[in-house]
Amino acid sequence: MAIKVAFFDAKSYDKDSFNKENKDFGFDIHYYKDRLSKNTVSLARGKDVACIFVNAECDANVIDELVGYGVKLIALRCAGFNNVDLKAAKGKIKVVRVPAYSPHAVAEYAVALMLSLNRKIYRSVYRTREGNFKLKGLLGFDMYGKTAGIVGMGRIAKELVKILRGFGMNVIAYDLYPDKKFAEEYQVRLVSLDELYAESDIVSLHCPLTDDTKFIINRESIAKMKPGVMIINTGRGKLIKTEDLIEGLRSGKVGSAGLDVYEEEQNFFYEDRSDKMIDDDKLALLLMMPNVIVTSHQAFFTQEAMHNIAETTLNNIKDWSEGKELVNEVK
Repeated sequence: MAIKVAFFDAKSYDKDSFNKENKDFGFDIHYYKDRLSKNTVSLARGKDVACIFVNAECDANVIDELVGYGVKLIALRCAGFNNVDLKAAKGKIKVVRVPAYSPHAVAEYAVALMLSLNRKIYRSVYRTREGNFKLKGLLGFDMYGKTAGIVGMGRIAKELVKILRGFGMNVIAYDLYPDKKFAEEYQVRLVSLDELYAESDIVSLHCPLTDDTKFIINRESIAKMKPGVMIINTGRGKLIKTEDLIEGLRSGKVGSAGLDVYEEEQNFFYEDRSDKMIDDDKLALLLMMPNVIVTSHQAFFTQEAMHNIAETTLNNIKDWSEGKELVNEVK
């Protein structure tokens, strides 16, 4: 019997990439448009695997229901696992993930946000389409010689460092367990968080979301930053306390923000909401601000990344089905 997979939060591009890769695996994949939650968990009844994405709700109750329905593996098709209650899963169900689908994709996107904000590209495009070719309000700064502060030094951050060093930027970084050899090779100065906040012209977040990093950007940390600092978040929405960011933007302490993720994105991202009002006041306000770019958690979204996500996820399921070591298990 083929392994049965309940594939939650399925979009057309997910089906395309997974169906293509699944020709080599032969799993019985059942695609569901709904994300996993307490209201949709019953869709996993009789399946062996639940395949979920970044905004799934996989708390203790949902995990118990998955186990009750016969599910033996949770296969995250993303790197982050903050939405899974690992304590509740321990001893009941295995959890695997995709640790590195394309660090290049996310690093390059972070730079795209930096350049777009700095050089006001989105504002210029809107203007010129209306026949307005004035330069007033479009003044940027040279990236060369400025200081970028990178929070976290994982694979994505390392690719970002390489790009920013190519611009001639000074790069400082904070990580609990930094790669000192890499830092030395690319002339990255390792600093404390407070030093990073105080010295950075641009702060870019590349750390996982944990209890310790939740709301790492807040009123207190913003107060320690340079006036006019640019904040980039391509990690997880809850790394930033949105109301404090808005306060910083209003006061001018924060000069600009590029957000590919949002604190409460699960109710909006990956869906077409163009015919509805945005009933989240904080998100609506951010979308109105001329010095803020909000995009729909798309930093990962390249052809290469989609291929790697599908291939790694299906290999994770194959290894589990064959009783092999789960190299990408989250413990």
